[in-house]
Amino acid sequence: MTRKIKHYRPPGKKKEGNAARFITRSQAVKQLQCSLTLFRKLCILKGIFPREPKKKVKGNHHTYYHVKDIAYLQHEPLLEKFREIRAYQRKIKKALAKKDNDQAIRLQTRQPAPSYDGAILQRYPKFVDALRDLDDCLTMVHLFAVLPASERLKIEVECIHNCRRLSHEWQAYIVRTHKLRKVFVSVKGIYYQAEVEGQKITWLTPHAMQQVLPDDVNYSVMLTFLELYQNLLGFVNFRLYHLINVEYPPILDPQLEALAAGLYALSRYIDARSSMSVEEPKASSSSLPDQFRSQVEVTENEESEIRLAQLQHQLPTNEPGALMHLVQDAEGEDEDDEDTKECKKLFRNMKFFLSREVPRESLLFVIPAFGGVVSWDGDGAPFKEAEQSITHQIVDRPTQGHKYLSREYVQPQWIYDCINARIILPTEAYLVGRIPPPHLSPFVDNEVEGYVPDYAETIKRLQAAARNEVLPILGVGKEDLDDPQNLLVEGYISRTEAIEAAERKQKMEDLEKQHHEELKMELQNLHSSPVSKKIKKSPVKDTESKEESRTDLQQFIEDNERRETLLMPRKKRGLYEAIKKNKERKNAHVNKLKERKKAIEARKSDKN
Repeated sequence: MTRKIKHYRPPGKKKEGNAARFITRSQAVKQLQCSLTLFRKLCILKGIFPREPKKKVKGNHHTYYHVKDIAYLQHEPLLEKFREIRAYQRKIKKALAKKDNDQAIRLQTRQPAPSYDGAILQRYPKFVDALRDLDDCLTMVHLFAVLPASERLKIEVECIHNCRRLSHEWQAYIVRTHKLRKVFVSVKGIYYQAEVEGQKITWLTPHAMQQVLPDDVNYSVMLTFLELYQNLLGFVNFRLYHLINVEYPPILDPQLEALAAGLYALSRYIDARSSMSVEEPKASSSSLPDQFRSQVEVTENEESEIRLAQLQHQLPTNEPGALMHLVQDAEGEDEDDEDTKECKKLFRNMKFFLSREVPRESLLFVIPAFGGVVSWDGDGAPFKEAEQSITHQIVDRPTQGHKYLSREYVQPQWIYDCINARIILPTEAYLVGRIPPPHLSPFVDNEVEGYVPDYAETIKRLQAAARNEVLPILGVGKEDLDDPQNLLVEGYISRTEAIEAAERKQKMEDLEKQHHEELKMELQNLHSSPVSKKIKKSPVKDTESKEESRTDLQQFIEDNERRETLLMPRKKRGLYEAIKKNKERKNAHVNKLKERKKAIEARKSDKN
């Protein structure tokens, strides 16, 4: 008797559902006729990820891919290129096995290399798409820029040099255009956030220390990602440099590059090229013959007269100085946005000098991005430590041997806190030898989290003072500031505005009072009995009844919430419960922080 073979479907019938839409990784490798490492590399380069079907036909221990993704890979030119490279490597291996070293060297010099231009164009059809996906790219490139070369892990020296060059080019563009917005120094490294073409880009750079390569990391996968990211960042840098009229790739000063001052050399190159691009039109117009120059001047005069006539036609007759307003608006359109203007002026007219012990790479990037001039202790520096015009010296030692009275000695944290606050903070708390205030993260919204640190409140007051706003004085609440009489006395609003504001405030208070009375009446109708209405209450019982009414109000609110949750659909009820748990977790975290703060204050008071 023949044994029946089990089928998921009747024989002769086509596959349907998940069995037809998804295939396992081993089936995909077999279909593409490539190795598992090559398949993984193709998936990384083309952005193809495993899927999670609802019903896993082959079992839960398999990785599934969509059939259309694998069909898309079958016609990929990179697959043919990798096969060609593999066949070429076999030729080199064969020549080495035959001990034909000349042939092997000749073949190695002509070895084909894959091109990722088509893959990048398919994944990022627009420049904005590339900028949106630049966070991981910049983090990976900055990471490999500080790693040591390793022959065992196939991390080559050329790869590290290329990553360092690309990272310096990106930083030089950010410095030149003043697009840096936030900086945060953490244990992992230094977080930066820049705003380029309206896109916020955040990346992490490791600290300048000796990096240890752990053994539990798959470096082949990371190097595959790095190949794609190096090409992507090269294209992005090319486009950004051309937007500011700077030639790419930049030609650096070899002396500065040898002294490990690559970012400073790039900044000098960009400044020189941008100034040359401004001067080129003037030089070209001066090199023209006299008759052509006179014709150009006539046409320019005619155009300016026409433009002036149009402007005068647009002017209102009774407004003096309207032409100046129009000219200022036109100049403002050509300039950068408000954030860029603010960042340009933060460290203006300030000269910084970096001591040997501070993080030089980070400060050389950050200070010029906010309008400051910086130098360091070493060869190739723009000015020496004895320069009299230096306003601040960044040091990180408890004591200093020789001090100049014409400058301030501050810790590096002062720079980062000034950048995040967008104002020049007082330097007393950051002086040498003192414990600096807490370094607050600019990526955390304290009001949303529910806990505002004391130093954040101090920074808010300093920001309000810098903008000439109404300051919340210590001991004065928000209600006192909102009082129209106080604002009228201080001179912030006029008398009519104060009267209108007082009327609005009185209306809001009346409506709130009416709402509370209606709620109380509703509760009394719900919970009162006819016997209790006839009995007269004493003053003690009156207070007890008030407390009871409060508890009844809370009970009524809780019952109402419970009733609403019961009437919700299951999906929305689960979402509501998750939101409540998240709020409880946040409140517990806030309470923990407050307890820590109390404990620290108690310790300080015990010491004093």
